[in-house]
Amino acid sequence: MKTRFFLASLLCALPLPVLADDGFTPLFDGKTMTGWKNPYEWGQIEVVNGEIHLTGEKKFFVVTEKTYGDFVFEGEILLPEGKANSGFMFRAHVQPNKVFGYQAEVDGDANRKWSGGLYDEGRRMWFISPIKGDKASEDAFRARAGDAFKRNDWNTYRITCQGKRLKIEVNGVVTTDVEDDMDASGVIAIQHHGEKGATYKFRNLRIKELK
Repeated sequence: MKTRFFLASLLCALPLPVLADDGFTPLFDGKTMTGWKNPYEWGQIEVVNGEIHLTGEKKFFVVTEKTYGDFVFEGEILLPEGKANSGFMFRAHVQPNKVFGYQAEVDGDANRKWSGGLYDEGRRMWFISPIKGDKASEDAFRARAGDAFKRNDWNTYRITCQGKRLKIEVNGVVTTDVEDDMDASGVIAIQHHGEKGATYKFRNLRIKELK
């Protein structure tokens, strides 16, 4: 009886993931980097007023300790002024000083306008959405994405992965909706592109795993 009581008390004391009414679980608690790690030997991470601030002089990614397969992920990003580029990695793979795989593009180039595109970091690059160098593909992407991305404001990304289907939304606009079977699961990651003195900001990172 005492053993059962002890186990029950212990279970009650364990922290449980916070589930919102819509089924999402926070990936960032707004105070610490619990559940995340930096697989690089460089790059600085700071939590400021409920935001993750990344600074550094070389490109790096901060990744989740857990891997995910089918899910809906949401996150907000604010790019620094000047030359900037970032992305949300998903179903990605981690090696020492290297992260590669799917990336939802965050494009700071106001002329190119490829935010919400699907980039294959470290592998096929712009092979899917849009296809770099294919004018029809690039034009079709810009027509879909329009001006959804706000260069000097917070932008909300929503990434849905279910089987082979990969969908990216930027501020509620579907920019990419394709099928690709290169990866079935992996980590979520956020990126600093490597501009010296630039601070990349992230907040409200959360995920809902799908059955």
